[in-house]
Amino acid sequence: MLYRSDHGDRARGWTRRGFLKAAASAAGAAALAGCTSGGDDNSRAGGNSTGARGKGSVTEPLPRPKSFAQSPTLQDKELPPVAERLPEHPYVVPHRWISAGKYGGRLNMNVFSTQGAAAAASDYNFSYGHSPLRWLNDGQDIGPGIAESWESNDDATEWTFHFRKGLRWSDGEPWTTADVLFWWEEFVLAEKMGQVVADEARSGTGKPARFSAPDDHTLTLTFDAPAPLTADRVANWVNGNVGRTGPIWSMPAHYLKQFHPKWGKKIPDDWDSVGGLMETKADWHRNPDCPTLTGWRCKSFDNNTGVVLERNPYYWVVAPNGDQLPYLDELQFTVITDPEAGKLQLQQGNIDFCYGRFNQIALGDVQGIRDSAKRSGVEVLLWDSGAGGGLAVMFNYDFIDDELRGLIREPKFRQALSHAYHRDEVRRSVYFNTGELTTGTMSPKAVEYRVNDTGRQMYRQWKDSYVAYDPEKAKAILDGLGLRDSDGDGLRELPSGEPLTLRLDYHADHSQAQQTRDNQLVADLKAVGIKLTLNPVPPQSYDDQWQTGKLMARDDWEIGDGPNHLVYPQFFVPIEAQRWAPLQGQWYARRGTALEKTEGRLDPWKRHPPRLEPDAGSPIDRLWKLYDRSKTEPDEMKRHQLVWDMIKIHLSDGPFMMGTVANYPQVMVAKTDLRNVPRRDNLMLGGYVNPWIHPTPAVYDPECWYWEDPAEH
Repeated sequence: MLYRSDHGDRARGWTRRGFLKAAASAAGAAALAGCTSGGDDNSRAGGNSTGARGKGSVTEPLPRPKSFAQSPTLQDKELPPVAERLPEHPYVVPHRWISAGKYGGRLNMNVFSTQGAAAAASDYNFSYGHSPLRWLNDGQDIGPGIAESWESNDDATEWTFHFRKGLRWSDGEPWTTADVLFWWEEFVLAEKMGQVVADEARSGTGKPARFSAPDDHTLTLTFDAPAPLTADRVANWVNGNVGRTGPIWSMPAHYLKQFHPKWGKKIPDDWDSVGGLMETKADWHRNPDCPTLTGWRCKSFDNNTGVVLERNPYYWVVAPNGDQLPYLDELQFTVITDPEAGKLQLQQGNIDFCYGRFNQIALGDVQGIRDSAKRSGVEVLLWDSGAGGGLAVMFNYDFIDDELRGLIREPKFRQALSHAYHRDEVRRSVYFNTGELTTGTMSPKAVEYRVNDTGRQMYRQWKDSYVAYDPEKAKAILDGLGLRDSDGDGLRELPSGEPLTLRLDYHADHSQAQQTRDNQLVADLKAVGIKLTLNPVPPQSYDDQWQTGKLMARDDWEIGDGPNHLVYPQFFVPIEAQRWAPLQGQWYARRGTALEKTEGRLDPWKRHPPRLEPDAGSPIDRLWKLYDRSKTEPDEMKRHQLVWDMIKIHLSDGPFMMGTVANYPQVMVAKTDLRNVPRRDNLMLGGYVNPWIHPTPAVYDPECWYWEDPAEH
């Protein structure tokens, strides 16, 4: 079976960017050394026999097993034989570190959320089941998903995806390309349920592709201009999640049509009344009746307590020996509203696996977890975060106050703040001297930094540009901007004579690590004569206030997307409303739509939505022009050059986002008898776990995990 591709370096359908085999950065190695005591938890097998098995994932399709096996729990379910429930060519998990497993048992996890299980994130990130393509080898390669192969024409204006024949939803009904068209036509083009045209479905000019399906297993996307990054963008996210990050891509039309006004006999033709119903019914995560393509389907859901997922008997993925996955019978996610209570559960042995980012478990908790390991039966795994900036602060480039907005847009002002920031104190207190200090960049694992010496130099220049702690330099810059202490109280005033007070608006439920960083920044800025106040904002209203320019600075994002700068460039280029230039980002997002030329006489902050066109020649205008060129450039090296040109704007006019520490270790905790969970040494770049678009742990196929003795779990 050959994975087809005729475009560029996609010689066999797997993206092969030279299949770079660079080791993780020296910073990552130093991080591991700094975070371990008495041995490296990630380089030994410990209680997991996979610790020394292999590194990375193969980039050639593994052969179809000669026979298949299934979980004993499915024997009496009156199901077709397992071979008939699988597609003709099931996906064979390609990771070198896995071994044949055992069926059975439940995996108990908790997830921090103050807004209930429907808003929790970690359970959505556990399965790549709906995704046409998927990342491999920490973002270096792209492999097939529900699409078995794909190709493009020479100029990348037409992409064709060949889906697996025999693919079935979890209720046994056939999956076809009609399920993609149902999502595309009835929700995306119809603008229902908050669905918008995803990046992978837009050309370089911003226009949506034309979707067509010549048969049940073939889908063609036709663009009006070259779209060379289509495969990369299709691999992003864990698709199929209603109301969550990432596009849905396909929906079970056979089930959902009964709730749609066009087909439902008793459904009113009124989306205002049925939209909420449809959204609930379409969410496989909280509706046990909704079919899914993921490894586990919803068994029970309670917004206050959590969700239980059970094995999908029609899951289309197998182990190399032919075992239909998943091995685990169930996953249980219990919602916690107090991170300390979650840590106590972990130390008492009630939690089997924990992904620190979703549970507010940080490096400062590692020693306590290790101290209780004998009782809890867990071990700490440290995978590279891949973060480009760690805890980051972004001042609102489109803040509603004229004088303060002008100051925020002044590069020298932001450079002074960056030099006043004692990042090394945050590195010591939050990151325990791991990772490397950084001004704030995209992920250091991005291909543009590793492709050649120019790329490596561009990374170092950006990382080091304004990272030096130099309060005297900061004071001199602020003096030069006319920001002086006129009344002798030790704090500077604006040129207008008004007090200069900055405000950091943060989510009211932010973590202890964020609080530590924020307190450090308050003290550092006071030392150079700037007052910074901390303002807690309810999470429910936070995004709306940011997007309307009412919040001055935010601290809840972490920089680090990749695997290249262009596949998800929101930190790099303002193209949406949540990063550092929200109103101008909203202008970009609506280019080419009916809204672009409307409300021209209104104050930009009073438009619907608030949006602002950048000034000609401004940094954002220049970034947009380069980015637009990159979207239609089929030559990969020329795209890298365009990225480097954009980095130069960040060097001259930045920093637009103020990071702290790059590529620190991310904490994972697993029971010692949970098998096939990779160690850092198993992963091609040591891990790349923080970016949403490289979804963890889905990229490492938790469906392969199994218990050494399932009867005990």
